[in-house]
Amino acid sequence: MPLEKQEVIDRIRQQADDTYRRIGRRQKPQMKLPIRALSNVSYKPRSGHFRLRGRNKVRTLTVNTVKTFAQTLKMLAMSKELIQNGRHSTKREAYYQAYNWGEAAFGGQDESDTVMDDVEAMLAVNREQIHFRADEHGGEVAGALTVLDRDRRTGDPVEIDCTKFGSGAYSVPTVVEELGFKTTAKFILAVETKGMFERLVEEDFFDAHKCILVSMGGVPSRACRRFIRRLADEKMIPVYVFTDGDPYGYFNIYRTLKVGSGNAAHLNEFFCVPQARFLGVTPEDITEYDLPTHPLKEVDKKRANDALKNDPFIRHHKPWQVAVRKMLKAGVRVEQQALAKHGLAFVANEYLPRKLAGRKSFLP
Repeated sequence: MPLEKQEVIDRIRQQADDTYRRIGRRQKPQMKLPIRALSNVSYKPRSGHFRLRGRNKVRTLTVNTVKTFAQTLKMLAMSKELIQNGRHSTKREAYYQAYNWGEAAFGGQDESDTVMDDVEAMLAVNREQIHFRADEHGGEVAGALTVLDRDRRTGDPVEIDCTKFGSGAYSVPTVVEELGFKTTAKFILAVETKGMFERLVEEDFFDAHKCILVSMGGVPSRACRRFIRRLADEKMIPVYVFTDGDPYGYFNIYRTLKVGSGNAAHLNEFFCVPQARFLGVTPEDITEYDLPTHPLKEVDKKRANDALKNDPFIRHHKPWQVAVRKMLKAGVRVEQQALAKHGLAFVANEYLPRKLAGRKSFLP
């Protein structure tokens, strides 16, 4: 469970006190951070997500690291102030606030984001707990779900019916821990592209199949993943994932949603959806539905071969190895919207119902 605010502040103080004590003893201050990469994670189906193996890196104050060390301490101080004042900062705002840090200012937001990720990993908390928020889109939701929230100004309870947004949809907020849910849905369908999500909404798919549709908008944000995880856990409903048939859809989107990533292995326990199953698009769909395709790019081939060799999740599941090798042998990728070859309503009226009737054949 997420830590209480005082516990997070205590961890920040502990880091600062350790630095202060080392300086007082004329020792070089150090910071220990977990190595965040696929090479330092393991996958076991019982836990359902990538776990850190335990390898760390130690950042010692030297001439070469003095700027990064100072930035890390300043970021910790900024976080402590935000928590104490009950305010939040976006990642972009944090970058601009650091303009006041003199020689410790960041050279670009990529530098700022890296230090923020280091702070998060060092404290073993998530970004939201240290009161930083991403600028990313959280995802959209439509279907058989009522979200229980509170009015920001009055604190009064608010019920949000996700079937009543007209031509739009409910937007997942950046922080979802305080939300509640009411639903009679049979499953959650997480969709890669907004275009396919809107197609399914327009075809009233969630009414016909009593489900909840979630648009991930590409690689799902942490808020989107946490939203799906909490909803699936609390209401005990299955999650099916529908992406393009390419390495990006398989690994960057589906695998990240299901078991997490190497870069955020210290947080995967909270931001992955182990119960997710892959519905499509699969290499078999290309021939079965005679779908238009595109040649695999070199980056696609590299991503697929790297996954076969280095991804603990793919290496554990032979059905995924078979699917990836079949894709590489064919040398093609396929988009969700290629199903429109058979008509705009085909995916809602034919493709998905056939898939849902054969759940046992879904990829793990």
